[in-house]
Amino acid sequence: MLNGKKIIVVMPAYNAAKTLAKTVSEIPRGVVDEILLVDDASSDDTVELANELGLTVFLHDSNFGYGRNQKTCYKEALRHHADIVVMLHPDYQYSPHLIVPMASMIAYGEYEVVIGSRILGKGALAGGMPRYKFIANRLLTLVQNILMNYKLSEYHTGFRAFRREVIEKLPIESNSDDFVFDNQMLAQIIFQGFRVGELSCPTRYFADASSINFSRSVRYGLGVLATSFRYRLHKMGLTRSGLFEGADADRLQGYYAEVDGRQMKAIGDSVDK
Repeated sequence: MLNGKKIIVVMPAYNAAKTLAKTVSEIPRGVVDEILLVDDASSDDTVELANELGLTVFLHDSNFGYGRNQKTCYKEALRHHADIVVMLHPDYQYSPHLIVPMASMIAYGEYEVVIGSRILGKGALAGGMPRYKFIANRLLTLVQNILMNYKLSEYHTGFRAFRREVIEKLPIESNSDDFVFDNQMLAQIIFQGFRVGELSCPTRYFADASSINFSRSVRYGLGVLATSFRYRLHKMGLTRSGLFEGADADRLQGYYAEVDGRQMKAIGDSVDK
């Protein structure tokens, strides 16, 4: 806890067995109250290892995608009474040591949302970010800052912390189940007027870190541009978009289950079928 706020780390996982233990070992357990991992039907030992590490584990019964994984993460974090939710990838691409300062910025009332920016400072390329991704990041961020009349150093980091009320208010079930979910959620946050802070985060690209390929990066980029234009048109009152209005749908039930060491084999067998 920080300032009486319960902090839950959520980890959207897919084939993360090689990096999970290293990531979890650096999570500050004296501050973090609970760690939830949602596995998107991995083919490796992610679920088994997560149980061994003492995490609270949820298993999707199929590979639904990164966006759907986060939807489950946030729904379960709220159900577990989180006051602050920190989303951390289990692939060790982001530093768990930064959880404390990110959560502190929310716990003490400075911001409602904090993102770990890989662009603040000069370490992105030195940390292994592919040059084409760096250039695309800068160009997309420029366009988004113009269209959304905001100013962030990047919109594409996967390291984020949220005050509970932010997640409760956003219609995240309207978002994509794919990678553009992150960008859509940030656009919704800006539309709702929540205060967003940034913290410099070192960049880590290495063999076992997850990264989407070029074709999926292009699709993501197009989705980012579409999100920004939808934001601008909705803001101007020229169109109405479900991303920025409407009640959230509850799809908690029916596609995943909580697992532990005793349940895991039975659920795994049912998934195989």
